[in-house]
Amino acid sequence: MLESLARSCVRSRRLVVALWLVSVVALSVLAGAFAGPTSDDFTLPGAESTRAADLLADAGFEARSGYQAQVVLHRPDGIDDPAVRAAADDLAADITDRVPGAEVVSPFDPAGARQVSADGTIGYLQVDLPQRTVEELAEVGDTMAALRADVDVPGLQVEVGGLVLDEDAAGGPPAEVIGVLAAGLILFVAFGSLLAMALPLVVGVLGALCGVAAIELAAHVIDVPSFAGAAAGMIAIGVGIDYSLLLVTRYREALRDGLPVVDAVVLAQRTAGRSVLFAGTTVVIASLGLVFMGLTLITGVAIGIAAAVLVTMLAAVTLLPALLGFAGPRLARVRGRRGRTDGTAAARWARAVQRRPVVWLLTSLAALVLLAVPVADLRLGFSDAGTLSTDDTARRAYDLLGEGFGAGVNGPMVVAVSGADAASVATGLADAVGADPGVASVGAPVVSPDGGTALLQVVPSSAPRDEATADLVHRLRDDVVPGVAGDAEVAIGGAQPAAIDFADHTADRLPLFLAVVLGLSFVLLVLVFRGLLVALKAVVVNLLSLGAAFGAVVAVFQWGWGAELLGVEGEAPVEAWVPMMLIAIVFGLSMDYEVFLLSRIREEYDRSGDNAAAVTVGLSRTARVITAAAAIMVCVFGSFVFGSARELQLFGFGLAVAVLIDATLVRLVLVPAAMELLGAANWWLPRRLDRALPHLTVEMPVEERAREDALVR
Repeated sequence: MLESLARSCVRSRRLVVALWLVSVVALSVLAGAFAGPTSDDFTLPGAESTRAADLLADAGFEARSGYQAQVVLHRPDGIDDPAVRAAADDLAADITDRVPGAEVVSPFDPAGARQVSADGTIGYLQVDLPQRTVEELAEVGDTMAALRADVDVPGLQVEVGGLVLDEDAAGGPPAEVIGVLAAGLILFVAFGSLLAMALPLVVGVLGALCGVAAIELAAHVIDVPSFAGAAAGMIAIGVGIDYSLLLVTRYREALRDGLPVVDAVVLAQRTAGRSVLFAGTTVVIASLGLVFMGLTLITGVAIGIAAAVLVTMLAAVTLLPALLGFAGPRLARVRGRRGRTDGTAAARWARAVQRRPVVWLLTSLAALVLLAVPVADLRLGFSDAGTLSTDDTARRAYDLLGEGFGAGVNGPMVVAVSGADAASVATGLADAVGADPGVASVGAPVVSPDGGTALLQVVPSSAPRDEATADLVHRLRDDVVPGVAGDAEVAIGGAQPAAIDFADHTADRLPLFLAVVLGLSFVLLVLVFRGLLVALKAVVVNLLSLGAAFGAVVAVFQWGWGAELLGVEGEAPVEAWVPMMLIAIVFGLSMDYEVFLLSRIREEYDRSGDNAAAVTVGLSRTARVITAAAAIMVCVFGSFVFGSARELQLFGFGLAVAVLIDATLVRLVLVPAAMELLGAANWWLPRRLDRALPHLTVEMPVEERAREDALVR
């Protein structure tokens, strides 16, 4: 089927290119005009934080069940001044008028007495907002930014906290543009041709545009987080360039061997094209597997990435053959001579590893284990405004609130009490909760008009992202509340408890998801390469690669090692959704390199029966392509580290490190050393099992390859 598709795309190349261009333009226009709303709702059905929000909303406390923002006032000479009071009153009135549903408490109101610091230099307006979409919160942020700019009191600093505003963001090209430019440079060095360089870039960018547009339109029917488009675009560009690189390389080899253009495209499709479909399908399957985690936020990201990769994979096997048809034989110039693999640097390296396989195996394993050590301290959660740049008003507000009232005021919690005796239970809870050493203050109980629901506002003594805050939430829920609640229903909620619930849910299901992904990897590799040990080796290697990547993420983003060099602000937990996404994507990408390398080794082993020679030839034929592909991936993914969104910085860094480790330490050292030691046992498969399992083929069978070689000769 791939051969027929390739021939059709080459012969009808004008139509294929036109259809792709029309599709990209149409999708982009439709997405621009009818993009659906995004949502960064981390709440979980059935979680305690969700129950707390529902109890408060049902009792008429809608604003207390949603988002919280602050307008922070700071003046070194003190804020107890008529001009500051007037400005605060105007701000409160304007926010109430211009932000529907907002409840505002000024520091100069009787109810806001605690909203002035002990030294009188810092105060804040508390703004409670009902549940809102990301777009609605952005509108609120714009409104509050405009109101902030209108305040003109000498010596008064006004900052907006709780809402991330981009008014002070630095200019410059988007991170993905930098990554694409770096990828273009690597492609030019690898191919030595501007035309050959351009083709993978075109496929990667067009695939990303289609994928992102599809996500924006899909937001009408599924919940899609605000960062899903950027994450999917990053993946689509990386895999699109990666897949195209494999196809263009095989095409140029075929031209070098003397095949005409159409036959060269067909050969590339029959070989590298099969690898592309296999690798792309594994990424799609692994991404869609995240749907079964039962997390709405993750489902949106997973479907978005799967859709983007699917579109990019289709572009690689349809659009790229058409473009190769236009390029014709002009891509034939390739360094090196036909058939020579024994004298290459990769071949010499392979033989060096094979001469001392035990030393190289132990060395690479030790390096991977060392990199993975920080994983033991992995803590899932979410960052807060303290990890933003100091150029951001939300960060400045965060710092001022921490300075004046303690770090915990940036992440207050609410305790919802429902029952016939809600008021008295809430009073008892206020005393019990306030006695905990991790609590800075507890507000007076607020009772609903019918007396059936009461709420408490609890301010921790630690910052929202601190481990102590998570420990406090668990301690209050497990130890403090049960001793006081009696027959009343009590639930602890708020933004930070909701984030903790999400992180706990993710951590509980992560081992199962990892086991499913690794199990799928094992089964697929057994089906393709007909060897139990080679598949088991791949699973262990994937696990070590993931561990090393997670270790690097923990060291930089959670511990802060070298964070300043990468422009990363502050230390915080690893974003709770990132590990699952990293596992799914890294699994697919490592399968890509694994299949590309092992297929060449298996092809040579079937031809010669010599395992050592097969490893040498396979590595020498694939090392340059894998190295170039990995370098491109590292550039594309790594470019997001220099962006402004911490979750994308972390995601991009994790992917870049994983690809770098997989393509160097694993593919160039660990895999050849292990395969040399295992020898012919790599391909051992019990006969009964071999007969029972279906056969999947990625590379051409040796008989077909022999016919192609005869045709060339």
